[in-house]
Order: sequence, then C-alpha cells, then structure tokens
Amino acid sequence: MPNTKSAKRALRKSDARRLRNRSTRSELRSAIKDARAAVSGDDAQVATKALQAAAKQIDQAAAKGIIHKNAAARTKSRLAKSANQTKAAE
Repeated sequence: MPNTKSAKRALRKSDARRLRNRSTRSELRSAIKDARAAVSGDDAQVATKALQAAAKQIDQAAAKGIIHKNAAARTKSRLAKSANQTKAAE
C-alpha cells in the first residue's frame, strides 16, 4: 500500500490507465481476430474493410503506447501479407 500522498495519487492514476489500456487492448485483439476471419472468408470487400479497421485500431494503440510501434507494424504487415496471399490464390 502507498504511504505518501503522491504515491496514493500515482496508484489511482496507474489503476485508471490500466483499465483504459485493457479495454483498448481488448478492442484491438477483437479487430485483429475479425480481420483474420474476414481474410480467410470468401468476400474480398469484407476482408478489405476489416483490414482497414484493424489497421486503424493498431495505429491508434501504437500511438497511445499500448503496443510498441514495431509490434504494430509487424501485425499490420502480417495481416496484409495473408490478405495478399488469399487474393493471389483466387
């Protein structure tokens, strides 16, 4: 438990940040999962929309520091690569 006034305030702030980051990370994971499912599906337009939405979520999470910028770039690259492989197979 925090002893000083500033430590108590820091604990409150970190708890609030943790909850905010947790919800954003959850939304991000859902968007990535939806994009992967759309890519493996049949409709190319749905896949494109899902990839755009996931890329936006990934960029926002990286900008807020929830995930590292290199992790964001890697995830976007892998999603795009899988989408392109699916298009090429068709």
